[in-house]
Amino acid sequence: MPRLRAEDIRKMSPEERLRKLRELRIELMRLRGQLSAGGIVENPSRIREVRKAIARILTVMREEELRGANK
Repeated sequence: MPRLRAEDIRKMSPEERLRKLRELRIELMRLRGQLSAGGIVENPSRIREVRKAIARILTVMREEELRGANK
C-alpha cells in the first residue's frame, strides 16, 4: 500500500477519512496481535507506517475542526 500523504487525506471526504481511520486501526490491532502472540509479522515496518497514517488522518481532522471553529 502506498504511503498516505496529508494532501491525499485533505482531498478525502469526512466519511472517507473516518472509514480509512477505522480500517487502519483494525489493521494495527491485527499486526500488534500477531506480534504479541509470538508470531512473525510479514512486514515489521508496516506497524510504523500504519501508526503514522493514523496520526496524519487525526491531524488533518483536527486542523479542519479548528479551521471551522475560527470561522
